[in-house]
Amino acid sequence: MYNANKPDPDQLPSSAQLLRSTILALIAAIVILVTVVLPAEYNIDPTGIGKAIGLAEMGEIKQELAREAEEDRKKHGDKSSLLNGLLGFFVGTAHAQEAWRDEITFTLAPGEYTEIKLVMVEGNSAEYEWSTDGGRINYDLHAHGGGKSVDYKKGRGETSGEGNFEAPFAGDHGWFWRNRDKVDVTVTLKTRGDYSELKQGQ
Repeated sequence: MYNANKPDPDQLPSSAQLLRSTILALIAAIVILVTVVLPAEYNIDPTGIGKAIGLAEMGEIKQELAREAEEDRKKHGDKSSLLNGLLGFFVGTAHAQEAWRDEITFTLAPGEYTEIKLVMVEGNSAEYEWSTDGGRINYDLHAHGGGKSVDYKKGRGETSGEGNFEAPFAGDHGWFWRNRDKVDVTVTLKTRGDYSELKQGQ
């Protein structure tokens, strides 16, 4: 096996040499900061070197551009706010046109359960969004009808959910909810889509 030759300890830099190199590097960094960076970026030239080599003029231009940009922002800020307000109005109107078709709220005591179903035909689709207040809930989003059944989604100890699904067959498509928490849980469910009826029952 080939072993690399170990360096001669006498050839390694001493602690004093390392310290001196570190101090020299720090001094060089400070010199560059004072003579180059400050004049070129901020028009700060305590030594006059920046002006002599043209860097101070560069910094002055940058600072002037920054001031102009700030003045322009202050001058046109109200117009920008008005434009944003108009955009918000149209976006809000678009969302209003897509309002939820049904919204139902129910409360389950610990151990209680209920079902909410959408009556759909094959190929129909529905979108939903729900959230809880007071605790967590277990649910099973599924469907059955005509001797067929399908599971869409399940959850345990959840506090919210959203999504959509397409009915692969005609029947009841919806949720089985059960409160396994130790407190009452209130659930608010919003739905929209292609269904003929929303019904609730145990």
